[in-house]
Amino acid sequence: MASKAQNEEIIDPNGLDLFRLTMMVITASICGGIFSLAGDMAAGGANTGAVIVSWGICFIGVFALMMVFNGLSQARPDLTGGIYAYAAAGFGDYIGFNSAWGYWISACLSNVSFALLLFSALGYFFPAFGAGNNLLSIVCASVFLWFLTALVLRGVKEAAGINTIVTLAKLVPLGLFVLSIVLLGKFNVDIFMDNFWGEPAGPGFGEQVVSTMIALVWVFTGIEGAVVISGRAKYVRDVGRSTALGFAAVFTLYLIISMLSLGIMPREEMAQLATPSMAGILECAIGPVGAAIVNLGVILSLIGALLGYVIIASETPFEAARQGSFPLAFAKTNKHDAPVVTVLVSSGITQLFLIVSYVAASTYQFFYSCAVNTILVPYVCSAAYYMVIGWKNEHMDGPHAPSVGKARFFGTLGFIYTLFLVWSTGLQGVMITTILFAPAIPVYMLGERGRGKPVLPHLHDKLIAVVVIVVAIISLYLHFAGIAPIV
Repeated sequence: MASKAQNEEIIDPNGLDLFRLTMMVITASICGGIFSLAGDMAAGGANTGAVIVSWGICFIGVFALMMVFNGLSQARPDLTGGIYAYAAAGFGDYIGFNSAWGYWISACLSNVSFALLLFSALGYFFPAFGAGNNLLSIVCASVFLWFLTALVLRGVKEAAGINTIVTLAKLVPLGLFVLSIVLLGKFNVDIFMDNFWGEPAGPGFGEQVVSTMIALVWVFTGIEGAVVISGRAKYVRDVGRSTALGFAAVFTLYLIISMLSLGIMPREEMAQLATPSMAGILECAIGPVGAAIVNLGVILSLIGALLGYVIIASETPFEAARQGSFPLAFAKTNKHDAPVVTVLVSSGITQLFLIVSYVAASTYQFFYSCAVNTILVPYVCSAAYYMVIGWKNEHMDGPHAPSVGKARFFGTLGFIYTLFLVWSTGLQGVMITTILFAPAIPVYMLGERGRGKPVLPHLHDKLIAVVVIVVAIISLYLHFAGIAPIV
């Protein structure tokens, strides 16, 4: 007979097991970013030396962030809302709401970025799609978005099962990239070393390192995927395990691909490659078949990523509504237990951004930059909460809770890393964040009034709301006046 502790570990007897949760982490992380990472880093002026240092910082920071989510899932297994729930438990409903909003909008923006890159890759085989942001691409992307929406409305568990198959399929082209370069001896040590320190007139070493941060955060966005859907897990313990396994697999693969790319062609040439840059790199190494392999990999990867993020985008506002922040309507489910309102509204927001991408001729890189800026808010809040409960020694007495020392160390390190990321986004990051967060205030007010709760009850809540509105107005003025355009 199962012990009481074992029974308490069960969230949903019919929920997602360790394997499928891990696949959710991997597919949420391995999206389109890895296929464009080398070119994006090269375009930022980063050479081999700066890239290696950046990967070192990234490993420490993302590992700490992964341990934050792992530790929180162990210390607070009752908070199945993940990103939203941690911020709300630590800092109140308004900050919790903003954390949920940031994660939600980031997921919607991510899907726009994925769609643009998907049709850019399809453009290699079907030139009518061009760079992925022409009218035909946007129309086809919209049709595909709503097809995935209908699929998720049939049930989150069923959609996650399909997601597992797609994840396994998209790992094949990435493996072929590595094997093609290694087994065919295409890695050139001389090119790797020539790229090491960069051009004398190029950006400084520190500037090169900072320029890579957004791209690196982007490729690891999704590492918290299992936490976000923890309410759908079968066992509590699998949430943390799947996060750790996903991180180890993704980091190893990313590092190998990044280092191999730097030994194929000079940085200046890599910076000029069209998206996805990995296609140009492998084409340089083994010929046109290389570009075809990579573009096929992008297509497979992004089909899974789009599906995964339709699920993730719907879960955060759904949990926030169930636990008391988003308007109650967002908690509604259909007969398949899918969060019908959040799925439809999330896809509607994604559709709106797709239209904006066509009108403004915006690129894949612009939308992933926006996605990173908005997701940093929940990252900072989650790390801060873990740090606080660690130093206060709260919630550390559960059967699976981490040690106090571990919580203090990784909570503090994760908090410092996320603040560094906020700083690295610069003025443009502040502008984008406030513009996207200002519309959240009336949604928050609607949710609080619907529950008969006071709106912005604390002084710090009022100050945050005022700052967001004022800075958003200034940012819009700077943008439209051409003083500091964000696009």
